[in-house]
Amino acid sequence: MKKRILIIGGVAGGASCAARLRRLCEHCEIVIFEMGSYVSFANCGLPYFIGDVIVDEQKLLVATPELFEQRFNIRVCTDSEVLAIDRTNKSIEVCDLKTGRKRIESYDALVLSTGSEALWPDIDGIDLPGIYVLRTIPDSRKIRGNLANMKSAVVLGAGFLGLELAENLKKRGLTVTVLQSTDQVMPSLDKEMARFVAQYLQKNDIDLQLNCQVNRFELNQDQTLTVHRQDGESIVSDAVMVSVGVKPRTQLARQAGLSIGDLGGIRVDETMQTSDSYIWAVGDVVEVRNVITGEWQLLPLAGPANRQGRLAAAAILSNEDQQDIPSTYRGVQGTSVCGLFDLTIASTGVNEKTLKKIGYENYEKVYLHPGNHVGYYPGAKPIHMKLLYDTSNGKILGAQALGESGVARRIDIISAFIQMDGSVYDLEEAELCYAPQFGATKDPVNLAGMIAANQLRGMHPLAKWEELLETHVQVSEDQDEAAQLLAFILNDPFTQAQLVDVRTEAEFLQKHIPNAINIPLDNLRDRLNELSREREIWVVCGVGQRAYNATRILQQNGFRVRNLSGGMQTYETYNGGSEQ
Repeated sequence: MKKRILIIGGVAGGASCAARLRRLCEHCEIVIFEMGSYVSFANCGLPYFIGDVIVDEQKLLVATPELFEQRFNIRVCTDSEVLAIDRTNKSIEVCDLKTGRKRIESYDALVLSTGSEALWPDIDGIDLPGIYVLRTIPDSRKIRGNLANMKSAVVLGAGFLGLELAENLKKRGLTVTVLQSTDQVMPSLDKEMARFVAQYLQKNDIDLQLNCQVNRFELNQDQTLTVHRQDGESIVSDAVMVSVGVKPRTQLARQAGLSIGDLGGIRVDETMQTSDSYIWAVGDVVEVRNVITGEWQLLPLAGPANRQGRLAAAAILSNEDQQDIPSTYRGVQGTSVCGLFDLTIASTGVNEKTLKKIGYENYEKVYLHPGNHVGYYPGAKPIHMKLLYDTSNGKILGAQALGESGVARRIDIISAFIQMDGSVYDLEEAELCYAPQFGATKDPVNLAGMIAANQLRGMHPLAKWEELLETHVQVSEDQDEAAQLLAFILNDPFTQAQLVDVRTEAEFLQKHIPNAINIPLDNLRDRLNELSREREIWVVCGVGQRAYNATRILQQNGFRVRNLSGGMQTYETYNGGSEQ
């Protein structure tokens, strides 16, 4: 008797599961039910369809129902909503949205790939005309069709999709304002790294407003919208794009009584099996384990969804006399990338915010700003990097990088090392491609490992920027007399580290950290007598390299010394862009 496998949801995880099932089993019956009119479409490409980067809508269709039928012998039922799951009788109730007719379909195995749905904020006027969300091809068609009537747009939300949408609207000639309720863009980044993105948005004439809460939308007589903020300010715009996040589409799973996790996703085991032994779930709808922290999390990304679909297929057919095929899911590490104008933003593993949240104490971080390739070859661009690692064994915990070239490749390399349980010592020894136009003999990945490994060996003690900003109190003319006196007391130089800037005098005069003294690296050996042996010395330079050399000189001359990792490039992001 043929095994009958039904799949609810035909995008990413569901489509991947179906194709894999067929490759593993030629004789089972496979049916996909998709509520929308399209199956296996490239939803990651929707902002670029709006931006006219992708001109032909058909290019967004990865596969059609006809292709599934002809190539894979898989039946696809589009415009078909699954209303209920009957676990006792192993069946589902399906409604044909075109005719309204309902029917019952039985299964031997069921896969839920219902995905996620846009969060719709509870704001007065949210349902007014001119307010859009982008999740499907019809959504993108609606926005694109109305662009001729738009001169301005407000984007609610500064995550990946919101910023990609902002970029493409800007490229279509609109004036774009991005409103973000928190104090940073891109939650996957740490705040100081996100500041690079914020600066880049402003450079490209995107009006970014952080810590901004919207409490009301109002439709004006000329059909424009007024966006009212909680602080009393307002913005008039032709359109509003809502991109404040997504949530798992778990209505069916809840109706069926399947186990739901604390984050609102379907709880699955390592084979993607739900609390029902005949039902599997994949993609945005499930909660998954983070391989580094062991915590459950939601990760609505296409890559993990596709891998989960493949693994679920192998698990479903594990008793079908198949060859030994891996069918357990290792979890996720959150590797992602986003393009924003000419900037690439990528990350893998956990960020520092997460480590602090879960109470992970034995970690350190390094910052670096190397070129994407050697400086003597034309066109070198900086890559801003942050690497997090465990101080007990050097295990890599996460990395973030931004730049105009070579970013994704570096994060992919670090991602692979994380997957293999690699350490910073592995990074410093990694043998990577080198030619002048592609990298350097010490690749940015190598440099990140070298800096971290030197810190672990005691050759490169690090000071934290947070400690600098917390302990070196600034005295302002705006303070009253009592506040100035308190600041002077707190700013007692004998209770603080001595800041030494080892850049050239010209660089120092252009901008520097308040209270720092300037001793250029090339003069340091001759001016050691100017430094305190009672206080710890914190060394800074432009991006960290000269400060490391200074650290080694001072260490071997008996000074207690630490390096402010990443130099002035990092200081400016920690200090919110302010400088002296």
